Amino acid sequence: MKHVTALAIKFISSLVLLYILLGVIYGLSFTSVFLITMVLGITSYLIGDLLILPRTNNMIATFSDFGLALIVIWVMTANLTTNQNTFAISLISALGIALFELIFHKYVAKYVIDETPKEVGHQSEILQYQTEASEELYPESDKNKKKKMNDYIKST
Repeated sequence: MKHVTALAIKFISSLVLLYILLGVIYGLSFTSVFLITMVLGITSYLIGDLLILPRTNNMIATFSDFGLALIVIWVMTANLTTNQNTFAISLISALGIALFELIFHKYVAKYVIDETPKEVGHQSEILQYQTEASEELYPESDKNKKKKMNDYIKST
């Protein structure tokens, strides 16, 4: 249910943003904007939000979503319209999507992505590299040497 809610938020917000930019300003039909939003929403949710965001940070996921949005919007507007200059409006639309994604990633990280490590066999999914610290300076077999050294130090 978490994914359905997140996808609905992403789809509605992207649809409103892209309809204002592509539909009202650029003159693209609502069905074309709806199709672009659907393709962009599903691919960016799967790639950017579920694949890249958990493994990296918010900025890297936002940059990847910007690149993905630019490519998807540019290719689809070029195929769905007869206008020649689609790169400028695609760039502006991708910037708007990236600004939205910057905020949306915080929601996804907090409410959708499960941050607890999952046990896989004997290892945790999140590796923790830590060394062991102890007060022993000598191995167990050298306890007699250690005792002799301490006795010598005390006698001097």
